[in-house]
Amino acid sequence: MPATKAPALALPSTDGTTFDLAAARGAPVVVFFYPKDNTPGCTTEAAGFRDHYRAFGKAGATIVGVSRDSLKSHASFRTKLGLPFDLLSDPDETACTAWGVMKMKNMYGKQVRGIERSTFVVAADGTIAREWRGVKVPGHVDEVLAFVGTLK
Repeated sequence: MPATKAPALALPSTDGTTFDLAAARGAPVVVFFYPKDNTPGCTTEAAGFRDHYRAFGKAGATIVGVSRDSLKSHASFRTKLGLPFDLLSDPDETACTAWGVMKMKNMYGKQVRGIERSTFVVAADGTIAREWRGVKVPGHVDEVLAFVGTLK
């Protein structure tokens, strides 16, 4: 079965530029989609990637987080948590839709449309090496790091 090419991903970033996945070819990229800045699960997940940032770097991987929040919200979240990686803003859900992470979810008994917490490892050749959907935060970052360590 042929590898699946990663969908396009070109979004405004907290570093003031546009992050373009196509320009990141040549090294693995961890793309994690999360529902919302400053919520408990998202804070724990982002902190996990922060705490393992050096290990991901040693494995040659770049990390980016994506949500529908504004760049202003992302900048505040990034500063508050001391995140060493960029957060990308997708308010129009362009990337979220292309990557298939928009889902109907149950929140307090109501159906709401939102981002299903998902992580993708994009290989150096631009194909999706592995994906996790419906992520449960505990232990997730360790699992992603272990997988990235197998790429060479």
